[in-house]
Order: sequence, then structure tokens, then C-alpha cells
Amino acid sequence: MSEIATTLDILARLVAFDTTSRNSNLALIEWVEAFLGKRGIATHRVANADGSKANLYACVGPSVEGGVVLSGHTDVVPVDGQPWTSDPWTLTDRGEKLYGRGTADMKTFLALALAHVDEALAAPIKRPLLLAFSYDEEIGCLGAPALIEEIGRIAPKPAAVIVGEPTSMKVVSAHKGVRSFLVEVTGREAHSSLPDQGVSAVMEALKLMQLVAEIGAKRGEGDTPFNPPGPTMTIGKVDGGTASNILARRCEFVFDLRTPTIDQAEAIEARVREAAAALDAEIKARAPEGGVRVTRRSNTPGLEVARESPAETLARALTGDNDTRAASYAAEAGLFQRAGMAAVLCGPGSIEQAHQPDEWIERTQMEEGARFMKALIERLSR
Repeated sequence: MSEIATTLDILARLVAFDTTSRNSNLALIEWVEAFLGKRGIATHRVANADGSKANLYACVGPSVEGGVVLSGHTDVVPVDGQPWTSDPWTLTDRGEKLYGRGTADMKTFLALALAHVDEALAAPIKRPLLLAFSYDEEIGCLGAPALIEEIGRIAPKPAAVIVGEPTSMKVVSAHKGVRSFLVEVTGREAHSSLPDQGVSAVMEALKLMQLVAEIGAKRGEGDTPFNPPGPTMTIGKVDGGTASNILARRCEFVFDLRTPTIDQAEAIEARVREAAAALDAEIKARAPEGGVRVTRRSNTPGLEVARESPAETLARALTGDNDTRAASYAAEAGLFQRAGMAAVLCGPGSIEQAHQPDEWIERTQMEEGARFMKALIERLSR
């Protein structure tokens, strides 16, 4: 079976696992463990606190320094409410495009890595391929820190990390950092005709939501490779209230903050927390049982441009791509970089198709990814 046919078969299996971040990913991890185990490759799990999810690490080839990590996340975003025209959990071949949740982001990269394991085992590779598959990337890169720590503990130091986010197989040198927050506002219920007898948590939460909207509307300027160049803030979910004629006792919302630099993130977070503290005091003056609580749910650092790093040099040699690009989304590459491992983004598919109904990837992207994998194995064999 050719590598493309093998990749398609593996991709179909991976897509069939509903690894939406709210679910466990263990069924997929067990399948990958069995796939690698049949080839005599030892695997290492790094589970979450309750054991419901796991990262997976494996070394293909000699356990020596200078290997290359192929890193990807196993989780996907929800399909709830999206108008899919085919089953999102079934890989659907429509000629030049392959449809299914995760085809672009980023199970095709995982499938390509697995499909080339046999070729790597058959080649005289002198440095290893290291597979690093994580959980909960889509909700804040929650699984990767423990995985990276484990790689640093048990593996000879790799030379480079390729994070296979969908970049159309182009080299992406930087990505923004992201922080996400849960804001919980508690008020006091009362009849809506008597607003002075209660505190509407929804009405109070609107004040903080307006602040987030105002900051988020300022796109910023400056000499950065990002588009938009400055920080962005968006509110992704709002929940609260009981009925139209009851002052809401509770309201909560979730927002994310994406910035080119940590200093920007610190300043904006401090501004929101200061406003939340002032609102908390105002609410407590009217309803002592009420208040505001801001919880940071995730904090993922950005990837800084490092044009001469081993990861950049390798990715450019394999792709022939010498442009400098930056992604406004966040990814796990910044975490690897902070841990002292040179990292870059390069993977099949386009971010423009990610998270959409009828998510798809072009067959040519799979073919380009296969050429990348073959070139990587050849390079590791020198």
C-alpha cells in the first residue's frame, strides 16, 4: 500500500474518533498505541489528573540527541449547530477534497506521521523521529506542558520541533500568545419591576463585556508580522439569567486575549482585573452576597521568530520556503520554544478551513505532506 493510501486509511480511522475537547481522547490514543506496538515501538502516556485523557510520546529510531519532534494535537472543536452536509466523523472523499472534522486541524498531520513510521523503520536513520500527540490544545494547550516536560525528562534532546498546524505546508515562524478567562458575576434576584431591590448580574456583566469589546476593537499598529498587528479580544460564550421578568442572579462569560507580546497580555489582563475589582466592590455594596470573579483558564505563550534556529533551518530546507510568516492564532510551538526546544509551524491544510462546517483538506496537501515526510526521513538518514 502506498503512503498516500496508508495515510488515507489512517486518517479515516482518526476522524472516526470523536475527540471533541469535552470528550476523552483515550480511544484514539489506544489505537495509536496498538499501531505503534505492532511495529515494536514503545509508547509513553502522560495522562491528565483524572486519567480521562492522555498525551502520547514515542521514539522511532535510535534514542540519541538531534532528533525531530512531530507534534500535533488529537482534540478537535465541536460540530454542534454547524450545517454539515456529510457525517463529520466519517472521512468523505469528494475528488480533490477530503471532508471530516479534523481533516485540516490537524489529524491529517498525525496520519502522515504515522503513515511514514514503516519507512522510517526501514531507513538507516541516524537520528530519531519523535512523535508527540497532545490533548486539549483547542481549549488552551492544556495537555502539552506535561508532555513537553516528559520529553525533556526521558528523551535525548531533540534538534527541532515541527508542530503540524495547518499552514498549507508553508513555514510559519511565529504565532501569538493566548489567554482565556472565565468571568462570573453574581447579583441578587428580584422582580424586574423593582430593580432597586436586587442586582442584575447580566446588566453588571455587560459593563465588563463592553470593556472587552472596546479593547478588542483597537487593532493596534506597529512593525509586527501579525495580521491584525496588535492584540485582539473576543467574547466566545455568554450564559446567565432565568426569565425576562427576574433580575438575574448570575451571569458568566468567556473571553480570550491574543497578543504578540507577553507585556501586552499582562497590561490588558491587569486592566480587566482592575475594572472587575471595582465592579465587585460596587455590587457588594448593594448585595454583599454578590460580586465578580475572574479566572484565567489558560495561558499559552507565543512563538517568537528565530530565523536561524535549527527548526527554521530544517523546515525551510525541506519545503524550499524562505518567506517569513506569522499566525494570529495560538499553538503549542511557543511552549516548546519556552522549554528550550527550537520550534516552527508547518503542516498540511489551511487554517481557513479549520473549525468550519464541512471542514476539508485538499488531496494535494496530503501529497505535499508526504513529500515533506520522505525528505525528513532522508535527512535523518544522512
